[in-house]
Amino acid sequence: MTTHRNCEGLQRRDCLKLGLGALLGGGFVDALRLRTNAEPKTARKTSCILVWLDGGPSHFETFDPKPDAPAEIRGEFSSIQTKIPGVNFSENMTKLAAISDKLTIIRSVRHDQNNHGAGNHYMTTGSPTRIPVSCGAFVSFHPSMGSVTSAERGAPAGLPPYFSLPDMTRSGGPNFLGARHAPFVVADDPNNAAFQVRDVTIPKDVADGRAMTRRELRNQMDGLLRFQDRSTGDPVLGVDENFHQAVSLMTSPAALAAFEIQRESPLVRDNYGRSAFGQRALLARRLVEAGVPFVTLNNGGWDHHSNIFPAFKKQGQELESVVATLIEDLDQRGLLETTLVIVMGEFGRTPTISTLPGSTTPGRDHWSNAISILVAGCGTPGGQVVGATDRNGYTAIEKIYAPENLVSSVYLKLGINPDKMLYNTVGRPTHLVSDSRPIAELMG
Repeated sequence: MTTHRNCEGLQRRDCLKLGLGALLGGGFVDALRLRTNAEPKTARKTSCILVWLDGGPSHFETFDPKPDAPAEIRGEFSSIQTKIPGVNFSENMTKLAAISDKLTIIRSVRHDQNNHGAGNHYMTTGSPTRIPVSCGAFVSFHPSMGSVTSAERGAPAGLPPYFSLPDMTRSGGPNFLGARHAPFVVADDPNNAAFQVRDVTIPKDVADGRAMTRRELRNQMDGLLRFQDRSTGDPVLGVDENFHQAVSLMTSPAALAAFEIQRESPLVRDNYGRSAFGQRALLARRLVEAGVPFVTLNNGGWDHHSNIFPAFKKQGQELESVVATLIEDLDQRGLLETTLVIVMGEFGRTPTISTLPGSTTPGRDHWSNAISILVAGCGTPGGQVVGATDRNGYTAIEKIYAPENLVSSVYLKLGINPDKMLYNTVGRPTHLVSDSRPIAELMG
């Protein structure tokens, strides 16, 4: 699996060194153990696919180009007309410009957390970090949107409520909600012909009958007297319960079908693109189709301090092709009405183009004063741009919103009250979102 480094030189896999390995998707039995007692709280059948662009994508090279700005701000790319009168995207976003009548672009979210660790936390939780954190930190002071959705919504029988592909974002965990609301991580590449979700299928070298014999032997062993009874909270009993849940999943045709991306027609798979990112987006569609309420696609490599223009010619085109295909596919299947698609990162990029010492190719640095975010589906009106930045893209100046407002909007669309009071492990109260007002233009 390809990993990406941000400017701090930290790989996403390095979070394992920080003691987060248990939350990042070990065996499936472990994943089920982590979500014990995660029961659905609402009957609404809405879902969210968060396309997280780790590193912070440039707003200039995506949805907020400045064609009339000086060359040192404008950059190398031209802008193109969308279906929205008077609205241009970067030339990298051709396919999304063609379906802009199905999208809302927010140009006016901003915050003051200008490093990866703090920016990631703020945008994925709706809560700023409580203390200064380093750029490369994997921090969790508040539950992520996916974990809150897990706790409030649950999932259909046999499937976890929160997935993250191919790994967890650095602040994508549950914090005080408990490890059972951590994401189930599908690390393997669905573009691989031999793709299967680890620990969900019975190993090929173990016949079905033999597996059931093993299960029966385990059941007999379970009948022996425990060293502790239920009143003392024997942890082995919890392991047993999750083992049986895992077996139930492995023998459930409906659950297994969600992971069998090979069932898709070659044409559909080709439309998404035969890449890891494209096939993960297709798997995300299959998961929400099966009723999973929250899926994160963690797509790295957007920290363009250098080489931004050659990188965007490749990354930008893949991104917009995959996202456009995902939105159109959801729409054609009648799923866009109930599926919220969000594309964003932790911040935008600086208006001025610079070249780092030792580099020969220009780039843009971190910039949290102006962030462009794509939102589609789940009742979001299409064909609109919310807010604006100044003529050179330095800062949001019109209809300014904070991450809290965006996160509140997501919760409302998922049937979750953003003003709900939560209690941490020591009983201290905290609002789910400190400012529960949504972005009005997203609500229809």
